[in-house]
Amino acid sequence: MWHKCMIVFVTSWAALAACFSSTSLLSATTEIAADLGGTREAVSLSTGGVLLAMGISPLIWSPIAAVIGRRLAYNICLLVLFGFTIGAALAPNMHVFIAMRVLSGLQGSYFHVAGQTILAEYFPPVQRGTATGFFLAGTVLGPPLGPLVAGIMMTYSSWRSVLWLQVAMAGLAFVLALAFVPPSRVDKPGYFALNLKGMEVVKQFNPLPVFQQMKYRSIIFTHMSCGFLSWTQYSILASPRHIIVERFGLTSPLSSGLFYIAPATGFLVGTVIGGRYSDLTVRKFIKIRGERLPQDRLNSSMWSFFLIIPAASLIYGWGLQYCNSCTAVKGGLALPIVTTFLAAAGLLAAFASLNTYCAEAIPRKRREVIAGKYLIQYTFSACSSAATVPLIETIGIGPTATIGAVLTVFAGCLTFSTARHEVDGDDYKGEKKFSNWLAQFKKGELLPTNKVFPIA
Repeated sequence: MWHKCMIVFVTSWAALAACFSSTSLLSATTEIAADLGGTREAVSLSTGGVLLAMGISPLIWSPIAAVIGRRLAYNICLLVLFGFTIGAALAPNMHVFIAMRVLSGLQGSYFHVAGQTILAEYFPPVQRGTATGFFLAGTVLGPPLGPLVAGIMMTYSSWRSVLWLQVAMAGLAFVLALAFVPPSRVDKPGYFALNLKGMEVVKQFNPLPVFQQMKYRSIIFTHMSCGFLSWTQYSILASPRHIIVERFGLTSPLSSGLFYIAPATGFLVGTVIGGRYSDLTVRKFIKIRGERLPQDRLNSSMWSFFLIIPAASLIYGWGLQYCNSCTAVKGGLALPIVTTFLAAAGLLAAFASLNTYCAEAIPRKRREVIAGKYLIQYTFSACSSAATVPLIETIGIGPTATIGAVLTVFAGCLTFSTARHEVDGDDYKGEKKFSNWLAQFKKGELLPTNKVFPIA
């Protein structure tokens, strides 16, 4: 178990190092623009480019991992992230800065895919949600910790020091990965042994298998749910520097960065409690039904979808909408702090069950399903990051928050529909048939047979 815990920590740290960069410079847009001779809009768009590149990264690195092995691909990916982050820290102008930032994003969400795949291999279903919850602590703490740490560092140093911190985080992740990240069970022995050769290598870079899994209703529903949740998540993270600063007079990077303590704490609480609660929900349904279905754990997140996130988002948005000065605030500064904490906790409680479900839905296509999820999720994140501030300036923070609340409820409807129906993939049906046969065989109800099942 101690080895499993170290695997969770290392994979979570690598994801933290990658996600930290997606928002770390949100508190430094003005300073970067002045230093590199660009505009604040260009810096904000670079953050959207990073998120979009993170969504594409599994389509690049997952095929590489299938060819050269997961452990080697994981370590090379960390080295590439390390190199491009150094390039961004040393950028002499805005063009080089944007290029290095976007290229560093091309490694990002592969750590999510690989991490969830590793946990699905090494943890049984009744522990998988808890392990995924702790793993997601890295992926979800990165976005709020980025502007928080950057605001503190920029008070005493420059924005380049934030990027050097990211370099150190990626370097530490590489050292830990060398020691603890295991190879895939289908990798050939040897650190540099190739799993595939010839035309099989070319076939691995075909993105169609990722999109083919979306033909199943349960898969596309959960992918879209993650996308809608990401819109709400990044609309909350992108607004403080432009709204909280103006309404409450928090002009320094330190004061605006400290506001992110609230969503960071909410993310951590939500992912840990949500992951644990999803495991308890799975055990409850096993006792009721006598068997486990992957979609059972989705029932644990309904409170988040239909109550916690929409209510917190609406109170946050409309409370700030009618706030004209720090002395005439509807609820004072405590209002946005408490509501962002609750919204963040609800978001990650929902993500904990959805992410674990995606790793279980179709076990033989686990890599493709998870890659497709992050492709859609980070596409929505990029759109939200780029569109939130223009939306706030055009229609106001209240209507912008309402959009996020409506999308969350719609995501809840899609998740509820998935929780009430079995996975319709042929690969999952074969997995379920084999699991039922194996359970009967272990109970002594069946004799050995030579029958071959799809998963065997």
